[in-house]
Amino acid sequence: MKNTSIRFLVRSAMIAALYVALTLVSAMLGMSSGAVQIRLAEALCVLPVFTAAAIPGVTVGCFIANLLTGGTIWDLTIGVLATLIGVLLAWFGRHWKYLASVPTVLSNALLIPLVLILAGFIPATAVSYGVTMMTVGLGEVIACGVLGTLLVRYLDMHPKTARKLFGK
Repeated sequence: MKNTSIRFLVRSAMIAALYVALTLVSAMLGMSSGAVQIRLAEALCVLPVFTAAAIPGVTVGCFIANLLTGGTIWDLTIGVLATLIGVLLAWFGRHWKYLASVPTVLSNALLIPLVLILAGFIPATAVSYGVTMMTVGLGEVIACGVLGTLLVRYLDMHPKTARKLFGK
C-alpha cells in the first residue's frame, strides 16, 4: 500500500511538472493566456482516462503554471477550478476515452471568460463574454480536443508505454 501511494504521488508530480513545462513553452510562444489561448499543456487533461494521478497532477500543474506566468487571483482560483472540473469529469467518463477532452473544453470555455472579465482584461458585457467564450473554446478544442485526443490515441496504440507510465 505504501508503495502504491508513493507511485501515485510520483506520477502526479511528473504530470504536474510536465503541465508546467508545456505551459511555459506556450507562454514563450505567446499562446498561454488571454482571450485567444492555446495552452499546449491542456492536452494532458485527458490523462485521467488512464490514471487518477492525473487529477491532482494536472490541477496542481495548472496552479503552479498560472502562478509562474503571472496569473491573477482569478486565474489561481476560477481558472484552476475550470481545469479541476474538466479532469474530474474526464475521470468519471473515462470509459469514453475519445470524449475525455469535452469536459475540459466546456469548463474552460465557460469559466475562463469570467476570469478575464474579473481580472479586467475584457469588458463585462454579454457580447465580450460570448466572443471570448468562443475564442477560448476554440483554443481548447485545438489544445485539448485535438492534441489530447491524439495523446489518447497514441497511448491506446502503445499499451506497453501506457502501462509503464500509468501502471495499467
